[in-house]
Amino acid sequence: MGIFISIPKTIECIIIALCFGLFLTLSAAKLLGLLQESGYSGKKMIKWLNKKGNMFFGRLALLGLLCFLSSGVIAVCFSFLGQWSAIISLIPFAIFFCVFVYADKKIALRVPAVPTKRYKRLNIVLFMVCSIISYIFVTLLNLADYCWGEGLFTAVKYCVLAVLPLLLPVLVCLANVIAKIYEVPHNKGYIKKAKEKIKDSGIIVIGVTGSYAKTTEKYILDTMLSKKYRVLSTPRSHNTPIGIAMAVNTNNIGDYDVFIAEMGARNVGDIQELCEICPPDYAVVSGICPQHLETFGTLQNIIKAKGEIISDTCKKAYFAPDCAEYFKDYDVEKGECGEVSDIAAGCGGTSFTLTLGGNSVRIKTKLLGEHCAYNIALAASLAYDLGVSLEDIASAAEGLDYVEHRLQLIQSGGVNILDDGYNANVKGARAALEVLSAFGGRKIVVTPGMVELGILEESENKELGRLLAGFDLVILVGDTLITPVKEGYLSAGGDPEKLIIKNTLKEAQGELKGKLKEGDTVLFLNDLPDVY
Repeated sequence: MGIFISIPKTIECIIIALCFGLFLTLSAAKLLGLLQESGYSGKKMIKWLNKKGNMFFGRLALLGLLCFLSSGVIAVCFSFLGQWSAIISLIPFAIFFCVFVYADKKIALRVPAVPTKRYKRLNIVLFMVCSIISYIFVTLLNLADYCWGEGLFTAVKYCVLAVLPLLLPVLVCLANVIAKIYEVPHNKGYIKKAKEKIKDSGIIVIGVTGSYAKTTEKYILDTMLSKKYRVLSTPRSHNTPIGIAMAVNTNNIGDYDVFIAEMGARNVGDIQELCEICPPDYAVVSGICPQHLETFGTLQNIIKAKGEIISDTCKKAYFAPDCAEYFKDYDVEKGECGEVSDIAAGCGGTSFTLTLGGNSVRIKTKLLGEHCAYNIALAASLAYDLGVSLEDIASAAEGLDYVEHRLQLIQSGGVNILDDGYNANVKGARAALEVLSAFGGRKIVVTPGMVELGILEESENKELGRLLAGFDLVILVGDTLITPVKEGYLSAGGDPEKLIIKNTLKEAQGELKGKLKEGDTVLFLNDLPDVY
């Protein structure tokens, strides 16, 4: 075998390592999706793995055990073939890895992985890491065989590779750390490019923030301003530095008059960072509540963080009526919010009278709930100040469609489905239940509870449970927060026979299939991402 390992043996090691690198990378699809979902935070991914009832690591252990046992049996059976017995013993690895990957795809993530360039680069890095680690294992096993090997060890040496699936979470975290060596400076350069484009464009920048309704407010404002201006908005719920930079860098800013940037935050200083990319000429604060209290710590920190958008506003700031008091001492010109009166809200939509600049108009919209009248009035105030006529504002409101996953009404087979999957805040939950109450027929709620409320998490979920008492059927999903919701429901006199607990949303949907009938309305209140 030469001084160390012969050339053929080296080639054997490389081929085996590359195959294991591929199988391990394919098996990590769910972990990579969760990593993306959690903002590429390895800590959150590990927290998910350790969550009670999570069987993913157990499935990896089962994969390793099956590979070990079957590989060992085959190696012993073919031991008379010498070195070839070890190669043949690898066949079960290929079979069981393929079965694992196939089965894993059947259990889809609630938020599917988006194949961004970063995600693809991470896959490549993971493949390289897995291949290198596999090569080290294979080489050491062959070295041990060369130094101390006997007949049986030569046959079964590759059975030890069954430990590799158990190392997969560690390998994913390692690949993520290595990938960040490139990603961090790359992202800084990408953000810098966006900042320069905004600075050189002279475009009107509007920043929209708040504890809730940011995306809805952005959509309403975009629709109204589009009556007079060419408007570019950050897509969907993209409200991070990279999300804003992507919207800027993938478009020709010169083709637009107004840029609306949704600005999210989980910590004090986050919005300040966003304002440095695109300093807003106008700011809109859609509302304040104890959302993300888990990271902010206190309501005062939430107010301080949202106030960062005002501190960087050049001209004027607009506030939802129920949060204006929080910012009364900020030194900025404050826009007058439109006056709302005569609200009529039902299952067919909402109508109300809007008064701006001493003039009034009747607004009709398909959006559901009294709260949407105030969302529209807030956006209308800024649009009116920017020269959009009251008639065009009313026309824009009439043309508004449901915002995806935000009290989105879907009708199927005579059943009303209220998709409020992206609603995870206290005020939004109450508003959604009010909307559900406006419908006729049986009223059903499916919810996992609310998260990221810090010290208020238990009390607020108990209160949510109390609000659910009286509905015709309540299905609680998962195990994260359902205990306080259940306690609140029962303490308020909720009927235990109308309360059902399911492990997953898919199971809850299966439960509904046999129970729904024409005229029923189902509210899906908050669909927690897999990381919770």
